[in-house]
Formats: sequence, C-alpha cells, structure tokens
Amino acid sequence: MIERLCIIGVGLIGGSLARALREAGACQEVVGAGRNAGNLQTAVDLGVIDRFETDLARAVAGADMVVVCVPLGAMEAVFAGIRGQLEKHAVLTDAGSAKGSVIEAAQRAFGHVPEFFVPGHPIAGTEQSGVEASFSSLYVDRRVILTPLPATAANATDRVREMWQAAGAQVVSMDPVHHDAVLAATSHLPHVLAFSLVDTLSRLDETDEVFDYAAGGFRDFTRIASSDPVMWRDICVANGDAIQLMIEHYIADLQSVSEAIQNQDGERLLDIFSRARAARDRYIDKQGRSG
Repeated sequence: MIERLCIIGVGLIGGSLARALREAGACQEVVGAGRNAGNLQTAVDLGVIDRFETDLARAVAGADMVVVCVPLGAMEAVFAGIRGQLEKHAVLTDAGSAKGSVIEAAQRAFGHVPEFFVPGHPIAGTEQSGVEASFSSLYVDRRVILTPLPATAANATDRVREMWQAAGAQVVSMDPVHHDAVLAATSHLPHVLAFSLVDTLSRLDETDEVFDYAAGGFRDFTRIASSDPVMWRDICVANGDAIQLMIEHYIADLQSVSEAIQNQDGERLLDIFSRARAARDRYIDKQGRSG
C-alpha cells in the first residue's frame, strides 16, 4: 500500500497510473504536481488526484512514492527541484523513454544517482496526451521495464515493481544501455518514420488530394504521428545515437527496396514482403498468446 503517491506530470501516463492504483486499492492519497494549475485542477475534477501543488517541495512532502512523468528535457529541473526535499523512506522513479538520459539528469541534479531512485519505463501509451486521455486499464498486461543501477537499493526496486504490478503491468528488469537500444528500434524509429512521412506528404503540391484519398493503411501507419511533438523531440535528442543507428539500418534496407522497384525485380520484392509479413504475423500471434 502506497500511503501518499506524488505524480509529477499528471498526463496520460501519470494519470493512468493514478487511476489504476486507485482502482486496485493500492494507494491512499494521490498528490499531483506540475506547472499548469489549470491542468492539475482538471485532474482533481476528474478524480484522478486528490489535490495538487505547483511547488515541487510541497508536492513531495510526506510522499512515500514519487513518480516523475515529464518530458525528458524537463527531468533534470524536476530532480533539482526535489533534491533534499524527499522523505527518508521515499522511493523515486520515472517513466522516461530514454534511460541513459534520465540517469545522467539524476547524476547532474543530485550529484550522484541516489540509491532510492529506480529508473523505469512503461511500454504503454496512446497517441493522445493529457490527463483527459488517461484510463485505468492502460497498463494491464503491458510491460514496464525497470533499469536499476548497481547502487540502487533492492527494496526500492521491489516497491516500484509492486506498484506497477498493482496497476496490472508485467515488470521486467534490463540494463539501461540495452533498454535504449531496444526502444530505439521498437518505438523511437517507428515514431520518427510516422512523423517524417506525414511531414513529407503535407508538403507535396497535391497535399489536399493525397489526404482526401488516404485510406485505412495510411491512418493506421501514421496514427502515432498524432503523439506529443515535444515529448518525441526530447526522446530523439536524448537517445540520438541509438536512434541514428537504427535510421541508418533502415535507410540501407529502404534503398534495397528502392533498387528492387527500379529494376522491376518482383522476386526480390516478394521475398522482402513475405519475410516482413511472416515476422509481423509471428509478433501478432505471440501478442495474442501472451494476452
């Protein structure tokens, strides 16, 4: 049981966590924190949080669990704002998508990575943002990756794991460098491609006609281009090396497809498309069995 949960950044991720823990009876009080009092009041009105503070020191006072759900570019400022303000028994965790960046931010803000800090990343979300988009089942049967460091206290990791499990998630641990490489391939690159494709099409001379005749495939492929641009800008900057490596791999493979089309090499295209279809079908089948 979490006696007082402080969520810094009450949007889709933080709001959904608060809803899930409330529904599970795993939390007694939820305090929201952030810069926008209007958004925080909306969270109160929706019953997501009990009260809010715009001052970080007041927000974390008395909290035994603090979850930071702000864009990566704001992590260091938040850590600096709560430095020296946490209760002795408090555990600190986050929901950032690039763990190397978050760990470096903690190092700069605290002067070291505290033993009570457990870096984490829920592999869940939608293209919507804001507390109005939050819902209690977001994390059910979704994975949450924790990336504790050698200095991280075992009991702190256990408490964060139990929190996410109470929200319905499947929790795994991973090295932070490996996490960033995996997420660059499975999440960050797809978002870059979706944003880039929509931007390319939006600048064509026939833009209106292109979008008028776009069908379900376009909608499905580009859905994630409706995600928060600020958040994804920060992710690309924070995990740039790993994302760039994946972009280079993709460009090489896309060039191979381009050459096959140019050479009217139907067999090569069929081989690429069949291999891709089989890989995706295996993924979908595995998802269905794990769900």
